[in-house]
Order: sequence, then structure tokens, then C-alpha cells
Amino acid sequence: MARKPVILAVDDDTSVLESVVRDLRTHYIRNYRILSADSGQSALDVCKQLKTRGDDVALIVSDQRMPGMTGVEFLELSMEYAPLAKRTLLTAYADTEVAIRAINTAKIHYYLTKPWDPPEEKLYPVLDDLLGAWLTGYRPPYEGLRVVGNRWASKDHKVRDFLARNNVPFHWLNPETDASVPELMRSLNLDDSKLPVVLFPDGAALVQPERTELAQRIGLRVTAEKEFYDLIIVGAGPAGLAAGVYGASEGLKTLLVEPSAPGGQAGSSSRIENYLGFPAGLSGADLAQRAQMQALRFGVEILSQRAECVNLKDRYRLVKLADGKEVSCHVLLIATGVSYKRLDVPGLERLTGAGVYYGAALSEAASCSNESVFIVGGANSAGQAAMYFSRYAKQVTMLVRGSGLELSMSRYLIDQIAETPNISVETETTVSGVSGDVRLEKVQLCTRGVEREMDATSLFIFIGAEPKTDWLPKDVVRNDRGFVLTGNELMHDGHRPAGWTEQRDPYLLETSVPGIFAAGDVRSGSVKRAASAVGEGSMAVQFAHQYLAGI
Repeated sequence: MARKPVILAVDDDTSVLESVVRDLRTHYIRNYRILSADSGQSALDVCKQLKTRGDDVALIVSDQRMPGMTGVEFLELSMEYAPLAKRTLLTAYADTEVAIRAINTAKIHYYLTKPWDPPEEKLYPVLDDLLGAWLTGYRPPYEGLRVVGNRWASKDHKVRDFLARNNVPFHWLNPETDASVPELMRSLNLDDSKLPVVLFPDGAALVQPERTELAQRIGLRVTAEKEFYDLIIVGAGPAGLAAGVYGASEGLKTLLVEPSAPGGQAGSSSRIENYLGFPAGLSGADLAQRAQMQALRFGVEILSQRAECVNLKDRYRLVKLADGKEVSCHVLLIATGVSYKRLDVPGLERLTGAGVYYGAALSEAASCSNESVFIVGGANSAGQAAMYFSRYAKQVTMLVRGSGLELSMSRYLIDQIAETPNISVETETTVSGVSGDVRLEKVQLCTRGVEREMDATSLFIFIGAEPKTDWLPKDVVRNDRGFVLTGNELMHDGHRPAGWTEQRDPYLLETSVPGIFAAGDVRSGSVKRAASAVGEGSMAVQFAHQYLAGI
């Protein structure tokens, strides 16, 4: 919960201070924190601490006659630490002239003569007006997750991207642009070598967190509840999420294993406008979040872990996780999708995460304000990213290897790009190199054999797709590009695949190992569209039921 703004009462007379605090709490405790101090110096120390913690001071009520530092002197000094606070001086009748002069010198907003009984008539109406005026200009501080990190550091990018893709709101504090960072780091006894740092509302901090550590701290499940499941799904893209919803809703104990974030490649799409049932379109993150909520409602257990390998034992499929633990199932669905191909040009690997990004990296969009952004690729994902970044960047340049977008991109996106004035498309153009000291500074382009160099701060790559299937057992047959073969693709001249143990042909989405299925982009011959992946994930559950019925 957000911390309430502060009302600070200051008086060296203990009995008077207790009376002031009592009256303030009676009327304002619901919306404000009431703090007190027994001298001007101690009150000044309180103001310093509140500023360091980022707390807001709404009102200061200070007595005038205090030893060591008068109320006027304190209120004048307090402006350094609480410049927006309303300042009220408590005076005896004989000090009214001092109070009036202090309106100019200490910029006090009001003075009250003691005593003020009854407070309902002589105290609260005055303070209500002051607090009402303060509230009109008040902007509550951000009370959620904060990430302190350098824009051009790969570790920082990974943390922010992980949080963004898991729909965890956070406020990013960049040491290069945020003046509050040095003081904040000193209060944590940390230096810049410890970045990134993730700060939580309860005061806890994670320094350079590993993904599993961060996942656990933000409330994601990292340890499986059971040792055995009817259905284990590896990959939480559209295919995996759809299979989770259908499997759990039909009574299967279902575990969904995903190392990064639900949604897969589709989850990073800024806008999907041709998905059935959403005429206004929706973001990939929104689609993923809706599907995740649906899966959880039906009882799917979603695990933030990486599947390292699969072992086969009789009718059991044993999935070893990155934490060393093993979970087993009767049916395993491979729905790991694909990853963007790495671009093999000089300097690129060194600058990945420091201006060079694979995929949309939507967490970087706001940082690209008024900058020139380059996007490599000509398919839908690249087009969606171009449209999204055009909201922030001064100029978005699409670098397309082919002669145009027509063969690889949906018509609606081509039309939108043509109508967006700050997007340009350079065809028959490739990236031949990148350069920069600590971050991307230049891109080398080759257009129809002509080389040139351009200034750049951000390069986003969306080229081709390759499956990550090296973790699968050799018994699961793949084609020469690593895509998993299923169903009829496994049959050769009417013969079942080698080692096949069933007295039937493989089901449509079944791999060369009975009980292991594949759906979505990881499957050879699949249609690379979100709706198609959802359909395959749903179908896979029906084949899983047929398989389970026969064992």
C-alpha cells in the first residue's frame, strides 16, 4: 500500500505537543501519518529522513518559542527538505507580529494563536483549507517495484524485460538521467558496480538478481507442487497456454513450464489486429495475460523454470528442471515455439543488450523517445514493432532484405506502415556491422551492394525463426532445422518411425515417441500464426486423451 503523506507537529513543551498530536490524529489519521518532534533540530532531522525515503510532507505545524532554534528558523530551513509542504506557525498572542513577518521570511502559509479550543472551529477549518490546497498539486509517489540500472547494461535490460513480459509494473531509475539515484544508492551502501538493483515496496532489495530469484520474489512459482502430472506442457506461448486451459478444464493434472514469461514470441507483439474475436486488436501481452488467468482459474500449475532434458522410463516421461528436480508425466507436450535467429555480423554479440535487442523488447520503447530506431525484418512481428516504436521514436527505419513487404507481412500492417509518417522502409538492405564503445553508436548497412554508415542507438532484430530443441532426447525426431516432426511426417512409405512401440500410427500432433506431442511453431509444418498455435494446443489435448485411454 502507498505510504500516506506526513503531517509533522513540532513543540518543545511535551504536554502541548501531546495535545497537538491528539487533535491532529483525531481528524487526520485516516489519510495522513502524524509524526512529532520536540525541537527544531530533531524536526529538521525528521524532514531529512523523510526526503531520503521519498515520503511526502503535506503540513508542518511548529511552535515559535523553542530553545536553540525558533519555529520561524526551523520552518525556513525545512523548505530545503519539504519545499511543497504547507507551513503553519503556533504562536502566543504576543508573537503575532513575528508570525506576520515570517509570512515573508519563512514563507509560512498561516499562523495560529494558542489555545485553539475548540479545534472543530479554530483548528480544523484552517488546516483543512491548507491541506486541500496542498492536495491540488500533489502527485502520489510511485509505490511499486523500482529498478535501478543502466540503460546500456545487458543485466539491467534482462531484469526489466523479464518484469515487463510478466506484467509486473515497475518504475525504472536510470543513473544517467535521474538525480535521485546517487543518494538512493548511498542509502543502500551500494555503488554502480552492483547494478541492477530491484527495490520492493516493503524495503527489501535484490542486487543483480538471477531470474529464478527474481521470479520467486515477485510471486511466481519456481518449485513444482507434485512429482507426477497427467500432462506437462513445456512452453507457455499461445499453443502451451491453450493446451493448459483445455487440459485442466477437462480434468487433467496439468503443469506448464516456462522459463521466461507467458505469451512466447506472440506475447512480445505490441499489437495483434487479426486475432479472431478482437475487432479493435489487442497486444500480445494482453492476450497472454488473459490466457494465463484462464489457465490458473482451471487449476493449471504454472512454473517459472527451464526444462533441461527429458528422460524416458516405460510409460513415464521424466522432465528434469533447471533447479535439478525432476517431474514425471504420462503425456508431454512440447510447445516451446521458436526464437529469432542470431544475426552474425561484426560487433553485434558484444552490444546485445546494450542497444541491440532480439525481439520487440517493449521495455525499451519509452527510452527511445525522440531517437532513431532501426528494425531488422519484414514479417508481421517486425511490422508490429515498427508501429509500436513509432509512438515514441523520432524515426523508425525498417531494414528489409527482400524487395518489399508483400510476401512476408499481412496487408493491414503494410497499409498502416505506409500511413505512418515517421516509419521508412529500406528494401534490399542488410546490416553488415555495428559499432560502439559501451553501447550501440553506429550501424553499417549494405543496400544493393552499396555500403554506408549511420548513427544509431537502438537496433531490434526480427529475422527468421529457429526452434530450441537441443534439450529433447534423440528419440524425438527432428528435421535438419531442428523442428519436431509429427504425425504423417513421421511415416515413410506407409511405415511407422523406427522404434515406434504402438500398434497404431502416430496421432496427428504426436512425435516419434508415443505420449510426447508437439504443437505450435516448434512443430515442423506449422503455420506461424498465434491463432494456429492456439488451435494446435487445443487439438493436442484431445490426442492426449486418446493416448491416455490406451495405456
